[in-house]
Amino acid sequence: MERALSAPLKPPTYGNLITILSIDGGGIRGIIPGTILAFLESELQKLDGEDARLADYFDVISGTSTGGLVTAMLASPDDSGRPLFAAKDIKDFYLENCPKIFPQDNGPLASVVNVVKTLSGPKYNGKYLHKLVREKLGNRKLHQTITNVVIPTFDIKTLQPTIFSSYQVVKTPSIDAFMSDICISTSAAPTYLPAHAFETKDSTGKTREFNLIDGGVAANNPTLVAMGEVTKTIMGGSSDFFPINPMDYARYLVISLGTGTRKVEQKYNAHEAARWGMLGWLTAGGTPLIDVFMHASSDMVDFHLSAMFQALHIENNYLRIQDDTLTGELSSVDIATKKNLYDLVKTGEALLKKPVTRVNLETGVNEPTANYETNEDAIKRFARMLSQERHLRHARSPHGVGAVTSQRFR
Repeated sequence: MERALSAPLKPPTYGNLITILSIDGGGIRGIIPGTILAFLESELQKLDGEDARLADYFDVISGTSTGGLVTAMLASPDDSGRPLFAAKDIKDFYLENCPKIFPQDNGPLASVVNVVKTLSGPKYNGKYLHKLVREKLGNRKLHQTITNVVIPTFDIKTLQPTIFSSYQVVKTPSIDAFMSDICISTSAAPTYLPAHAFETKDSTGKTREFNLIDGGVAANNPTLVAMGEVTKTIMGGSSDFFPINPMDYARYLVISLGTGTRKVEQKYNAHEAARWGMLGWLTAGGTPLIDVFMHASSDMVDFHLSAMFQALHIENNYLRIQDDTLTGELSSVDIATKKNLYDLVKTGEALLKKPVTRVNLETGVNEPTANYETNEDAIKRFARMLSQERHLRHARSPHGVGAVTSQRFR
């Protein structure tokens, strides 16, 4: 086994692929992709040594809401320039902190209290989350991440998405915000956590005001946003992507991780919804309005990408891992009881054993792939490709490492 390369990931111009990792929003259900990421990183460590981290292999890591928090954990540097968190630490982070971010009221009138909270203000005040994020991320800013990140938010003052993208920092220095402010903003789910306002100041002293909420209202599945940022950068003539054609999707290697959705029979129906007013859309069996636009956003992105990759006969370059069989409390974004959190860990572990699914473009239903490859096997396959790509780039670069190889080449 070889040690992981210590140098930063070389740009795509020295390799064959553009590597993208994307993580959906979903509150406490972020444990599910966290479990998948821990497995992926462990496979990379088998190939390249125990110091290997996900940020060493992806050109861009993108995340919305809870996925944005995971993105920051994986890509923000510690004092030695390595990622603040290993992927295996994500699970414990959620288990320890989610009950404090989303404190549960177990009293006899809990359901009534929750409805009152929803109608009178955010269900949770966000104070613990804000304090935690600021402690963990400190004064680290967007331009300092180890690899490129793309984190969507939505500005309710301008009614426009605001994308915090490493690729755009030079052209738009006003988005070079503290990572803590970015994470708090992309996690500010309407009705659950308060909106977040802050300002940035550029080198000339000019300020920019942000009034932000959860990026999930615009892009709960941020995979297309990440690919769009890469495309814009290529079109802008970046030397990091020379001589890649912006439409050469065969060079994309994409892992997109969902946070789970309700099982079909657990979802809402038109007979119920036909009777709902504002209160019903906000409180009937959860928060239907929030669920609808976030899941619709995620599924449309998956459908679009599935169609594109299948049309180009490169479907094996795109891996979407999602569990659409969640029931009861597992499908909640905020029921942070000890039992539910550990059940979510088990859900993530079980998901690895399930077959890879792909959207049937005729029915819109996810179906197992023809070869019945499991998600675990697919992750192993992607790990090999990621390792090969990383070593290829270093070997090809002007200051490469020459003969360094991984087990992939033996």
